[in-house]
Amino acid sequence: MTPTVLGLHHVTAICSEPQRNLDFYAGVLGLRLVKRTVNFDDPRTHHFYFGDAAGRPGSVITFFAWPDGRGGRQGTGQAAAVALSVVPNAIGYWVERLGARGVRYERPARRLGEQAIAFRDPDGLMLELVAHERAAERGPAAAWPGAPVPAEHAVRGLHGVALWEDGDDATAGVLAEVLGMRPAAEAESVTRYEAGAGGPGAYVDLRNVAGFWPGTEGTGVVHHVAYRVADDAALAELRERVVARGLVATPPIDRLYFRSVYFREPGGVLFELATDAPGFAVDEPADQLGEHFVLPPWLEGMRAELEAQLPRVRLPHENVPVAEGTSVFRQPTP
Repeated sequence: MTPTVLGLHHVTAICSEPQRNLDFYAGVLGLRLVKRTVNFDDPRTHHFYFGDAAGRPGSVITFFAWPDGRGGRQGTGQAAAVALSVVPNAIGYWVERLGARGVRYERPARRLGEQAIAFRDPDGLMLELVAHERAAERGPAAAWPGAPVPAEHAVRGLHGVALWEDGDDATAGVLAEVLGMRPAAEAESVTRYEAGAGGPGAYVDLRNVAGFWPGTEGTGVVHHVAYRVADDAALAELRERVVARGLVATPPIDRLYFRSVYFREPGGVLFELATDAPGFAVDEPADQLGEHFVLPPWLEGMRAELEAQLPRVRLPHENVPVAEGTSVFRQPTP
């Protein structure tokens, strides 16, 4: 059987102030911080992973923290907006929660038959909370100790991403013919593609914004979009299809929590293909995800240097900042 992508694996964006990012995603949105590590390609940069209780593929949004970084600009050649999934009866809760925490949002509106609340994170990243009946199939995503959002209203993972393209035919070809996604809906300048079994976590909305300015990389924008693949064999075969399409792809790269291949689609968005396994419990216990500062084996020799250089952070539910040499940098219990 010809492999296809199964849906979204994760989305990685860029933030500025790491503590503010933690406060917003773990505190306001109630996602679980499932991993505190560094950008493996730039170890002097924090890398935070937020997701559901187990950090399941399809639930995760991650951030590289650039405290001194310049702001990016949404435009063509980008995944401009990230949609998060909630159950339909949670919309009212989220209107109240966002308003009570000073988050400016647009009045709930229907898009592609779904009710959505649009807002931005503190760095300007475009976000939506989208209500979908099938969100309930994903379980109460924030059912973890200390979750600030009631389980019945919790974010259930990613819903989809919106790609902005200056002409979308070539990108559409990659989504359909290389990744195996299929058109599912259309409205004005947007064509929705879905993967696998469809539903929340499987959507890519391809928007033709011909003539719009190009996006620029920086804080407040998406760095890359990662798609789920079943295993190493599927990863290898999909990479071959990418290369046969005339696109440049990396060899498989060990990201410790998954194995990845990267390439840019014709419109310029950086795509990643990522395996479901082995997951985030490979270097700390599942019930302690995000509680430790973890490093891959090949960076352990830099631990002391990185702990001294990286900005100190605390979890939103912790009452006091982490003191020098304490829990934010503790290693997982063997």
